[in-house]
Amino acid sequence: MSEPEESAEIRAALVRLRRTTGLPVAFGGLVRGAGAGTAGTLRIAELSGAATGALRGLGVYSGNGLGGKSMALSRPCAVTDYRTARHISHEYDAAVAAEGLRAVVAVPVVVGRSVRGVLYGALREALPLGERTLDAAMATARDVEQALVVRDEAQRLLARARTRAPAAGTGAGTSGWEEVRQAHGVLRALAPRVADPALREELLAVCGRLAAAAAPASHPLRVALTPREVDVLAMVASGATNAVAAQRLGLRPETVKGYLRSAMRKLGAHTRLEAVVCARRAGLLP
Repeated sequence: MSEPEESAEIRAALVRLRRTTGLPVAFGGLVRGAGAGTAGTLRIAELSGAATGALRGLGVYSGNGLGGKSMALSRPCAVTDYRTARHISHEYDAAVAAEGLRAVVAVPVVVGRSVRGVLYGALREALPLGERTLDAAMATARDVEQALVVRDEAQRLLARARTRAPAAGTGAGTSGWEEVRQAHGVLRALAPRVADPALREELLAVCGRLAAAAAPASHPLRVALTPREVDVLAMVASGATNAVAAQRLGLRPETVKGYLRSAMRKLGAHTRLEAVVCARRAGLLP
């Protein structure tokens, strides 16, 4: 996920956090510079509902302040009154006071075992934040986590496919083709869920390369399928049922059936297996 795409993801999350919690102010960002033995620095990059720019660009270190405590513990932390809270350090009091914030909740964005960011929600009054508010803030953080997981998996599979995809017209062993076909199916399923348009286009381009490698060198079948019809056929080729294909593609089972029927009609196929074979002959699947 590029930095502009990450910024857009955080901005959208902050808007959702304010809407679902009712908190008037939200802010946050992703952790930068993490590596072996280092926790990285949280950079407050996005603000929503803020009256000043006092918090923008603030660097938060693990263990420092409310957000740093949330990073260190990998769990949500909240205070009723930031300026008088005794269980946090107060390195960032000036910026918090400049924005006039009192009650604050910080929720980490955790992928695997690593804190990748923190989302904050805040009131300008010293009031306790209830369980419903905390639950809603945590749900928003989970959405960001899922977006990062999809991005990471797409990048991993893309790197793997780049190195292992055979050139068009070349042969491959049976086990090699099965691996290629498996990668193709996963990439097709991930592509619609990737928010970054450049990464999504690259995923689809690699899918096209994988499929073209299996196309017959001469007289391939000419047929045009929609991207979703190809997605469904890729799932069918991997052995997925309609229900499993629907789950992986984020569709309803009835919708999957509709795409499959349409693809079979265009390919002149009478069975699921025949449709997969025809799609491979057409260079639509590896």
